[in-house]
Amino acid sequence: VQLVESGGGSVQVGGSLTLSCEVSGYQQRSYVMGWFRQAPGKEREGVAAIYTVGGGSTYYADSVKGRFTISQANAKNTVYLQMNSLKPEDTAMYYCAADITQRVAGGIPPWTLFRYRGQGTQVTVS
Repeated sequence: VQLVESGGGSVQVGGSLTLSCEVSGYQQRSYVMGWFRQAPGKEREGVAAIYTVGGGSTYYADSVKGRFTISQANAKNTVYLQMNSLKPEDTAMYYCAADITQRVAGGIPPWTLFRYRGQGTQVTVS
């Protein structure tokens, strides 16, 4: 199973970027997919998660609510993160993750629960 992120880059404050994450080698639909980020010297934090059951519930970190949107391509293990009104504090390496090892009640599952994780794509806002 391989997760490949794309869409990162450098953008000015207030700009937008859309990250993509494609999962290959995984035949079933992932129960939940998530985006995480890690800035230099900081801990990795959950940014957003989307559940494929229950109507596609989405969850966001407070720091990105109203600015970021997570979505999933129909019938595909591909997840997107639309990022608007970007701020310098959004600068980080962004990672996607798929398929958690145990069911959770909702929210953004911890990074450690995800079975599959990508290598990351850099987002720089200045």
